[in-house]
Amino acid sequence: MAAPRSFSAAEVRARCAQGSCLVRCRRRLYDLSGFVRLHPGGEQLLRRRAGTDVSAALDGPPHRHSANARRWLEQYYVGEMESGEEEQAPPEPVDEKPVDAAAQTQAQVDPRCKTVDAEKDLVDWQKPLLWQVGYLGEKYEEWVHQPVDRPIRLFHSDFLESLSKTAWYVVFMVWAPVVLYLSWVSYTSLAWGDTRLFSSFTTEYSIPVHKYYFPLIFLLGMFLWSLLEYLIHRFVFHMKPPASNYYLITLHFLLHGQHHKSPFDSARLVFPPVPASLGIGFFYGVLRLLLPEVLGLSLFVGWLCGYVVYDMMHYYLHYGSPKKGTYLYGLKAYHVKHHFEHQKAGFGISSRFWDHSFRTLIPEEETFKKED
Repeated sequence: MAAPRSFSAAEVRARCAQGSCLVRCRRRLYDLSGFVRLHPGGEQLLRRRAGTDVSAALDGPPHRHSANARRWLEQYYVGEMESGEEEQAPPEPVDEKPVDAAAQTQAQVDPRCKTVDAEKDLVDWQKPLLWQVGYLGEKYEEWVHQPVDRPIRLFHSDFLESLSKTAWYVVFMVWAPVVLYLSWVSYTSLAWGDTRLFSSFTTEYSIPVHKYYFPLIFLLGMFLWSLLEYLIHRFVFHMKPPASNYYLITLHFLLHGQHHKSPFDSARLVFPPVPASLGIGFFYGVLRLLLPEVLGLSLFVGWLCGYVVYDMMHYYLHYGSPKKGTYLYGLKAYHVKHHFEHQKAGFGISSRFWDHSFRTLIPEEETFKKED
């Protein structure tokens, strides 16, 4: 193995002055320039640490980074600081036997993480992954929850692959006009005054639904979506497929596993409109069976708006950089914890309400202060 590239302190300072974000753990140097906006603590936090040793920061405060976060860091490794350029670290035992530079570098990797090595991975990243993951068996659960920063290809077919990818704005462009049109149809239909609740059971005690009830029904639909969002995420997306079932593992990876394996693949953060329309049509059909047509449509359009807000928010929680102290800042950190450490909790995306209600809230870390 070739020796890693060496960097002088002057070179690191020069690159940071030009806008790069290089940090180090003892002698190991990492280029986080492409990750700064994605960092849950905010871009400015990483920018302030550019050129410094972040070894202590990984253990906190403000929090201890998970093994997945440390493993994630190794993907940005670019080389070593020149001997004597780094700050003095506590002395480590010295082996008298001579070793090459590559071996020394490997020994300096944090023992709590494994380096990402595409050549030694359980799958072949040069081929579509969808038909490979089913063969992982009992190794799938651990593998899929070790995130990597690289795009995923699912299908051999370019056409199918294109249907599985969606830019964030496509969801808004497709569904926002539908929400606006159906909102107008619902409101004007309620304005006729002939919509009554329970009219199929009784005419004497049926309840008239006035047009001014539309905002309330709309908000009820959004609330209903938030519950469905939680239930789908928890019980469908996070089902644990049997290790012996190739097809269920493949289905899980298609639905959600690929997102956990590559959480910052920008083309796979929102649901593609074609498959989404199937689920949306099914839910509308259920409401048509249970409720009067106009009432069901009014509830549906609020539900659909909730879905659009959820998808936009989910993209922003991955790719946005909210201001510290805001609601979205806390929600971004919460969602990243779900990806990197607490995969069995934190199923709420647009809010934590249902996590509170069903006791799946990600536990707060104990506050602690670093010793002087």
